[in-house]
Amino acid sequence: MLEKILSQINYLEALGAGLAIVQVILSKNNNVNNYLFGIAGILIAIWIYYHNKLYADILLNLYYLIMSIYGWFFWKFGKKSKQSPITYSSPENWLIAFGIVSGCLILMFYWLNFHTDSDVPVWDSFVVAFAWAGMWLMAKRKIENWLFLNMSNLIAIPLMVYKGLYIYAALTVFLFIMGWLGYFNWRKIYKQTDGNFSNQKKNI
Repeated sequence: MLEKILSQINYLEALGAGLAIVQVILSKNNNVNNYLFGIAGILIAIWIYYHNKLYADILLNLYYLIMSIYGWFFWKFGKKSKQSPITYSSPENWLIAFGIVSGCLILMFYWLNFHTDSDVPVWDSFVVAFAWAGMWLMAKRKIENWLFLNMSNLIAIPLMVYKGLYIYAALTVFLFIMGWLGYFNWRKIYKQTDGNFSNQKKNI
């Protein structure tokens, strides 16, 4: 079993996983440069997912790419030419996030099931739906982004194993752990600063 796993290791997959690890560590520490490493890892992931027929994940990563660019500018400049602080989601944010999950789930399942040769339409749709919402909340610097992203990670772990993407499966386990660390770290920063960016920056 171990020899089979090692024989299927893709070095490009390993590079993408490495970039993703750096990205999530920087995200946990509230560092805006996380997006730069994330963008590089996203481009590699798109190539790998294409060759594994994970079409929804390709769309997810294209979305990640757009939101990463947007997130970098939003974190860096915010609405008043200054970096935006970490905050909790408002009821409106929650409504939008669940709207993204529901809408994405329906659209992805329909597309994957009727217009692609995907063999995991339901599985793939759930992974993408929660990740889309989580990435939107992260771009807005909302603490709850980690909850949505971790729901996606939890579903994605067995999917990556099923597809034989063992490095990405291990990466997703790591992302799941880091997701919880990021959630509690962001809560700590918020409590120490009461949402004030100038004080948050001192805690990074």
